[in-house]
Amino acid sequence: MTSGRFAVGTAARDWAVAVGVAAAQLVTGLSAERSAGAVDLLGYLLLVAGGLALAAGRKAPVAVLVGTGLCALGYQATGFDVPVVAFLFAVYAAMRAGHRTATVAASVVLLAALPLAALVSLRDGGEAYAQARGALEIAWLIAAGAAGEALRQAERRADEAERTREEAARRRADEERLHIARELHDSLTHQISVIKVQAEVAVHLARRRGEEAPEALLAIREAGREASRDLRATLEALRDDGKAPPLGIDHVPELVERARTSGLAATLTIDGPRRGVPAPVDRTAYRIVQESLTNVVRHAAAASASVRIHYRPDALTIRVDDDGTATPAATAGAGVGLTGMRERVAALGGCLVAEPRAGGGFTVQAELPVERAS
Repeated sequence: MTSGRFAVGTAARDWAVAVGVAAAQLVTGLSAERSAGAVDLLGYLLLVAGGLALAAGRKAPVAVLVGTGLCALGYQATGFDVPVVAFLFAVYAAMRAGHRTATVAASVVLLAALPLAALVSLRDGGEAYAQARGALEIAWLIAAGAAGEALRQAERRADEAERTREEAARRRADEERLHIARELHDSLTHQISVIKVQAEVAVHLARRRGEEAPEALLAIREAGREASRDLRATLEALRDDGKAPPLGIDHVPELVERARTSGLAATLTIDGPRRGVPAPVDRTAYRIVQESLTNVVRHAAAASASVRIHYRPDALTIRVDDDGTATPAATAGAGVGLTGMRERVAALGGCLVAEPRAGGGFTVQAELPVERAS
C-alpha cells in the first residue's frame, strides 16, 4: 500500500512539472504579438507538447529527450523565439537515468540544428544564430546535465550504503547463530552425553548380572540417544554457513531406516516422475516426515507407519500414516511439532491436514506447491 501511494505521488509530481513547463513555454510564446495563422497554431502545439512530454521522463528518458528536442526545433522553425526549457529538463532526467552517451549526442545535435531551424523563419543568418544561442545557452545545458549526473551518483551511493548495511546485518546474524550454537554445545551436550553413558552402563551391568533392565532405564537410554541426535541436528543447522547441503527428500530414506531401528515397521513409497523441487519445498518435505515419524515413535504406540511422497506437475504431496491409538480427544490440542509443520507449509502457500484416521491411527497430509515456492 505504501509503495502504491509513493508511485501515485511520483506520477503527480511528474505531471505537475510537465504542466508547469508547458504553461511557461506557452505563455512565453503568447507574449510575442503574432498573427493567428496555421503555422503559429502549430508552434503553440509544439510548445505545449514539448512540456507535457516530460511526464513520461521517468519511464522513457531517451524517448522524451528526443521528443522535446524535436519539439524545440519545430517551434523554432515556426518563428517562436522561446528557450528550450523542456529539453533542459529532459537532459537532466536522462543523465539521472544513466543515459550519458545518448544525452551528449542529443545535445550536440540540437546545438547544431537550432541555428538551422531558426534560419527557416529568419532571412538573416546572424540573427538566426543569435536567436538559437539565446534559446539554448550552453551553460544551462551543462548545468542540467551535471545536476542529473550528480543526483544519479548520489542515488548509487545510497543504494550501495543500503546493501552494505544489509550485509552487515546478515554478518551479525551469522555471528549470533554461531554464538548460540557454542552456548548450546557447552551447556547441553556434555550433560546429555553423561546421562546417555550412565544409562548404557546401567543397562549393561544389569544384563551381565542376568537381571532384566527396568523399563524406565531403557527409556532413559533411548531418550538420551534421541536427544543427542536432535541436538546434533540443531547445532548443525545453527552452524550452517550456506555451504553445507541442506537435508531434503533424498535424506528421507535415512529417517525411515532410523524409525525401523526403533522397532517401528516403517515403509517408504515415492511415486510420480522424480524431478527437482525448490529448496524450500525440499527442506520442508524432509522436516514434515521427520516430525511425523518422531511423533509416531514417541506418542502413537504404533506398530507400523507408512510414508508416501508423490510428485505432481504442480505440487509435492507428503502423507504419513500410522496404526497407533490416536483419538480426536487426545489430539485436540496441537503440539509444538504440528504447529511448526503448519507454519512451514503455510509459508510456502500449501496446506496441511493432521488428524486421526477413521479406521484408527493418525495421518499427516501436506501439499506443497512447487511453482509458487520457486
